[in-house]
Amino acid sequence: MKKYSLYIWSLFIVLSSLGVFLFITPVSTADGTKVPIAILANTLAGKVEPYIHWFTYTVFVIAALGSLIIKAFPKQKNAKINLFDSLFRVNWFWTSMRVFSVIFATMYLFDFGPSQINSDVTAGVLLDPASGLVTYMFVLFFFAGLLLPLLTDFGLLDFFGSMMVKIMRPLFKIPGRASIDCLASWVGDGTIGVLLTSKQYEDGNYTAREAATIATTFSVVSITFCLVVVETIGIQDYFAEFYGTVIFSGILLAIIMPRIYPLKRKSDTFIDGTAPQGNREEVPEGFNVFTYGLKNALEKAEENKNLGKIVGSGLKNVLEMWFAVAPIIMAFGTIALALAEFTSFFRILGMPFEPILALLQIPEAGEAAQTMIVGFADMLLPSILGAGIESEMTRFVIATVSVTQLIYMSEVGGLILGTKLPIKLWDLFIIFLIRTIISLPIIALIAHLIF
Repeated sequence: MKKYSLYIWSLFIVLSSLGVFLFITPVSTADGTKVPIAILANTLAGKVEPYIHWFTYTVFVIAALGSLIIKAFPKQKNAKINLFDSLFRVNWFWTSMRVFSVIFATMYLFDFGPSQINSDVTAGVLLDPASGLVTYMFVLFFFAGLLLPLLTDFGLLDFFGSMMVKIMRPLFKIPGRASIDCLASWVGDGTIGVLLTSKQYEDGNYTAREAATIATTFSVVSITFCLVVVETIGIQDYFAEFYGTVIFSGILLAIIMPRIYPLKRKSDTFIDGTAPQGNREEVPEGFNVFTYGLKNALEKAEENKNLGKIVGSGLKNVLEMWFAVAPIIMAFGTIALALAEFTSFFRILGMPFEPILALLQIPEAGEAAQTMIVGFADMLLPSILGAGIESEMTRFVIATVSVTQLIYMSEVGGLILGTKLPIKLWDLFIIFLIRTIISLPIIALIAHLIF
């Protein structure tokens, strides 16, 4: 193996270890267990709380105006894509979503228009300066955009790729390098996992099928948010059983989902349309899994030894997340929450689950049925609606299903749609529905064993 300088070794070992600490290592805090990057985001969010919603609103306005203005300047053939193009040149559908984000934010901040939009339970859930998902994600995007290269650009994923391929490929049909991605999603936060997956897809490390699988299978909410769920629905005494069931069901779903529609039908090609050549992580002759992983890691670290360039790329990532992703979450999240809070849309969709819940002998099946689909709007809504149900077993089932459903439009779903990941809104709903149908009997069986 080629000899590398101490500087290259330091980039791989020190910076990759820092990435593991920031994104994956759980740390106990007064507010519960969190990963350090979430602690950094929470700290900064507290500092900028008085004006973060106005900063967010300004970005929404610039994103919408920029997208409308650039329509007057058609893209030249073979022209190099500059920063302005990457931020604002989107199709009319995404431009309209950016415009809607401005409209919804304006209604909420200036308190006018339909109460269904400017309510604290719709736009306020996303834009409130103290607790809004979008305002918090603006801060999280800042740290994630700058610091994600610690996980992706200095050899960590390459090092584990060859070692984990014999586990990840047979079980989940994804590359070995995705093990770190999945761990960051599961232990850290689902939004971090989606951002990491999107970057790996854009960099040509995942095919469309692999990226779609990882983003919609492993982007679980953090342990801290799980605590919020059990407290909201009133099953705090069963947290260990609840989280153990989430892990067990999540692993089973991760094995099943890549093998069925729609993930199975996703193209196994990279973002540029090319197909993978051979086994990308096969260990060549003369290496073992450790030495081959080390070789790949050091090569990656050497490619990215110019730290100034990495910082510049990180800042570009931050801007793209702010201008491209956040407005989509605001638009889709507000629409989904308005449908959930002020219409019977999700209640009607949930009606077919009543006989299924009755068949599974879940008490108060009628009340529980309305919670089965409403989680597509926001993951906490099922627990809010189910809090008044008397049966602890039923509340346990509702809380656990809501977490294993994984896709919800106010955060993870909106975030996925705002990236370049090859997943459409219809895909998200079908995946959400299939995850619900598969996980419900599993969780019901475990609930009967517990209660």
